[in-house]
Parts: sequence; C-alpha cells; structure tokens
Amino acid sequence: MTRRSTGLAAAVPLLVCSALVIATGPRPRALPLQTAKVTAESVARQMQDRDLGRDSRSAMRMKLYDRHNRVRERALAIITLRGRDAPGAPATAPDGDRLLIRFNYPNDIRGTGFLVWEHPSSDDERFLYLPSLGRVRRIAGSETQESFVGSDFTYEDIGGREFDDYTYVFAGPDGESASWTPPAGGAPRQAWRLESRRKDSTADFPRVVSLVLKDSLVVVAADVYNRRNEKQKVYTVRRLEQIESIWTVMESEMTNALEKTRTELVVESTDYNVGLKESDFSRRELENVRSGSGPK
Repeated sequence: MTRRSTGLAAAVPLLVCSALVIATGPRPRALPLQTAKVTAESVARQMQDRDLGRDSRSAMRMKLYDRHNRVRERALAIITLRGRDAPGAPATAPDGDRLLIRFNYPNDIRGTGFLVWEHPSSDDERFLYLPSLGRVRRIAGSETQESFVGSDFTYEDIGGREFDDYTYVFAGPDGESASWTPPAGGAPRQAWRLESRRKDSTADFPRVVSLVLKDSLVVVAADVYNRRNEKQKVYTVRRLEQIESIWTVMESEMTNALEKTRTELVVESTDYNVGLKESDFSRRELENVRSGSGPK
C-alpha cells in the first residue's frame, strides 16, 4: 500500500499545501510529466516527489481571526526531515518524513509541541505535547480533521494524509488548462485544477479542489468541501518565493465561511539542508521545552 507522508508541505517544507491534495509515502519513480501521460494521479504523485530539500528549519507567525475580526497572534518554529524514499535522501534517513512544531508565543501556549512520525508501511503517529498538563497526547486517526490548536487548519492539514485514502481527477472544464495570477501581480502561471476525494464519505472534509502550478507543483489555492458538499474553507497563497532554489509559500491563509474565521500564516525565515538528524524528532525532544526556544 502506498502510504502518506507530508502535510503543510509548501507553506513550510512539510506543511499545508501538499496535505490539501495528497501526502507522501513510498515514492515510486514516475516518468517526468513532460513525457508521461498526464493524469490527475500522476500529478499528485509528482507533487509528492517535489524537491523540498533533505531537511528544513523555519520560523512562522500565525494570526487567528474570530468572527468579530479580533486577532490572536502566535509564533512557532518548525523543523522537518525527509524520509529515505525522498529524492536525494541519504540511506541513514528515517523510514518516513518527520515534522516537529513548537509554539513559543504567547505564554499561554508556549512550549506546546506537535510531532509527526510518518511510516511507509503502517499508520503514521502524531503526538501533541501540552506543557500545562505536562504530558504527551497521541492524536488518533479519528481526530485528524479536527482543528489544530484552535486554528482553521486541521491536524491532517499539518500532518499529512494517506495517498490511497483519496481518488484524484481533474476538476472542471479548465482542469488541465487553469492558470494562477500572483496576488501581488505578474504574469499568469499555468496550473492544473485537481480534485482529491476521500474514499470514506463520512469524513468531515471529504473533497478538496486545489490549484497546482505546473512549473513548480506547488498548491496555490484550494477549496475544501464538507460532507454537505458546501465549500466551507478556502486556502489561498498570498506570496510565493524561491528560497535556495526551492519554491516556498511565504504568506497564506485559510478562511472558514461557516465559522466566519480565518488563519493567516507568514514565514519569517526558512533554511533548507541544515543537517538535522532523526534524533531531533524524538518524543524526548517534543517534551524538551527550553525557555524562549523552538526546535533546535
């Protein structure tokens, strides 16, 4: 079985954009899109092979707006490590991708951490550390579409999805010929409009329609539908930049039309190939709260 792997994968190296369409897992060698027959599934598989470096370290700001437009701000640090099946990964890499998020502002959430271990041939493991309780809680599979620490993103958006739990088709008359114009201006860029549909129709959000850039395989927009087939959430990329030759989403937001809330994400800094090790993603590191610091 092809398993999943990444989540927020283009906003920060293993975060939201990829998770909105796919996640990764064992990465079969696909033919380049220029020479292979382009199908929706082949696009999804090429997305999971997108170069995100061997590892990464990022600092982000998260702003949460309620229905009255009141805002709460959070600061978080994120580290990621690609599994050994990823392009360019060394043989010493873990079996699957690793992700560790640590909140360091404000004080009421400081030290809260989220750890993901992705496994190619078994269920992934997700752990939430709450310093106020002094314990680690395992996030069950049934909780993956619940809100991630009060934001408009879900644990699944952050931690990724099982590739084989979804089917993939091009959506609408422009499914293979869509385009995206950067909000700040510039020439339109060619894109695919890709629908991923959960095989389990009882999921809270069983359908996502995403806009995927053809030149970089980055998700730049997505409409998220609930079980009543209402477009409940919308993901939008505001700024996209090349960092160390890797296309990286620097500003994005998720809005929830039913709740009348939105969450903004801004990447303040990111570095790739910084030399992280599997030991940096242990449960001990998850609980290792150091004053004023994120993941080391």
